[in-house]
Amino acid sequence: MAQLAENTYGKSRVRLVKVRRSAQGHEISDWNIDIVFEGDYESCFVSGDNSKILPTDTMKNSVYSLARDSAADCIEGFAKELVDHFLGSPIAATKVRVEISEKKWQHVEVDGIAHPATFQQRDLDRHTTVVTRGRGGQFDVVSGLKNLVIMKTANSAFEGYIKDRLTTLPESSDRLFGTEVTATWNYRGSDLAFAELRATVKGILLSTFAEHRSLSVQHTLYAMGGAVLAAVTDVDEITLSMPNRHCLLVNLAPFGQDNPNEIFVPTDEPHGSIEARIVR
Repeated sequence: MAQLAENTYGKSRVRLVKVRRSAQGHEISDWNIDIVFEGDYESCFVSGDNSKILPTDTMKNSVYSLARDSAADCIEGFAKELVDHFLGSPIAATKVRVEISEKKWQHVEVDGIAHPATFQQRDLDRHTTVVTRGRGGQFDVVSGLKNLVIMKTANSAFEGYIKDRLTTLPESSDRLFGTEVTATWNYRGSDLAFAELRATVKGILLSTFAEHRSLSVQHTLYAMGGAVLAAVTDVDEITLSMPNRHCLLVNLAPFGQDNPNEIFVPTDEPHGSIEARIVR
């Protein structure tokens, strides 16, 4: 006989753009929000009894209604407001999880001056957060970033690896190192200066990547995570995913030319996949 083991339901990809207007100019928040409920919903799945179900359309409307009066200036703050809103209502959910991904915008400059009401998308990377709280419990806040594409053209090597009859990759003491970073980090508390901490973590990741004498992607990934834990006491652990986006040196000898480490062909697929969780 079939039995329901685990279940969740919710609303995904709720898009929200909020404009904050002042005499000095406007600011934009551009968020993509997922809401997930966990609880005793067995009767809905097994017998079609919807009496415990809050419609996912209501979840969507809740986002817009809360956003109207929200004072939150970061994705973590708004996620906490949403979680509290749902757990404060008469629903069957015993745990609520809210995930938010943020696009960043900056003011367009006209004659060197920021235009108060015109924007361009600033970066390709996205800010993320996952905020969870069970009924009667504490907030669990995991923040991060994704799509952070970075490359260095010096201080990167890959040598001394296993070689067998199928190995064709030549060793390199000076190679291009490109990657697309996805990072998530667990905070030790839930009432923190999240925007400032995020900027600090991102800055440490970038500066460590730039300055580290890399012997492999693994080597630099560990250095980046360790640097965050050493500098930011409010972060308990960090997980980093850093695929190796190869740039391969082109052989120009058939054309009668040398290639002093200047001409490369980028290859997105296949790529190496490197991931690790670093803890204190």
